[in-house]
Amino acid sequence: MKKILAIHTGGTISMSQNEKGEVVPNAENPIAQQETIMEGRVELITDELFNLPSPHMTPVEMLKIKQRINQGEKEGIDGVVITHGTDTLEETAYFLDLTLPSTIPVVVTGAMRSSNEVGSDGLYNFQTAIEVAADDASRGNGVMVVMNDEIHTARYVTKTHTTNVATFRTPTFGPIGLVAKGHPIYFQQLIREDTCDIDHVVDHVYLLKAYAGMDASLFDALNNDQTAGIVIEGLGAGNLPPVTLPAVQRLLDHHIPLVLVSRCYNGVAEDIYDYQGGGIELRKMGLMLCQGLNGQKARIKLLVGLSAGLQGERLTEYLSTAVS
Repeated sequence: MKKILAIHTGGTISMSQNEKGEVVPNAENPIAQQETIMEGRVELITDELFNLPSPHMTPVEMLKIKQRINQGEKEGIDGVVITHGTDTLEETAYFLDLTLPSTIPVVVTGAMRSSNEVGSDGLYNFQTAIEVAADDASRGNGVMVVMNDEIHTARYVTKTHTTNVATFRTPTFGPIGLVAKGHPIYFQQLIREDTCDIDHVVDHVYLLKAYAGMDASLFDALNNDQTAGIVIEGLGAGNLPPVTLPAVQRLLDHHIPLVLVSRCYNGVAEDIYDYQGGGIELRKMGLMLCQGLNGQKARIKLLVGLSAGLQGERLTEYLSTAVS
């Protein structure tokens, strides 16, 4: 019988509607009490690590989840399921994907409807995630996000709708598998990347979004001794308004790492355009173009790389692509 560690961290999956229809946290997580959900097919070890709405989640808590998984693996668990609020689920999942060795299946899941709403999806997603974590075919796929009968990689999945139960999607690539009759079926294989086994997280890593008419104000506001790094969601394939360039250069002169991704929903950042503020000029200036990741994922990767002590060319190589 497989031993699956269920780590509960809070979120909508652990909440209920009150008499006013407002979704609020419970004193006790109703999902965590479902000990018979797998009818004796797995041994479920439950750890209610946090009870946090996902906007309260920080890299400090993400590191604690990683450490709990490391502890569980030493104790002989066969897989892990993490229940999490959906707002920041993709960031926690990707943090774990970057920092955990792919030796046992790790699955993150959540819910879009609280436990007592009509059509609540939490218990079903939890059960499906356990099925995936307990299956031998799930080994070697990195950290996965399982919701709505789909299996996505933590690397590329993102939340695409505020309330729809089918909110989690993988732009460009699609899910790597599906869950049918309680069993995972895989159609794609994830290209693995190196693991950064960090023991702390740095602070002051920021994310900025470019927009038409953007000026230098936000860049200059972050040009200080505390700022450890900045990810910029550039326009199109990775471009910036020309008026921002002097402030960008000042940040680079201050030796603050700058990573460029696209603000577009699909595609990758590329150095295509050779005009003032275009991707070619930005790369020549010293910005690192990160391909395949959205802004929030690139920020997590920059944070992990800096926490691992990467600098210079090593940091550039680590950030330059989603697969390193």
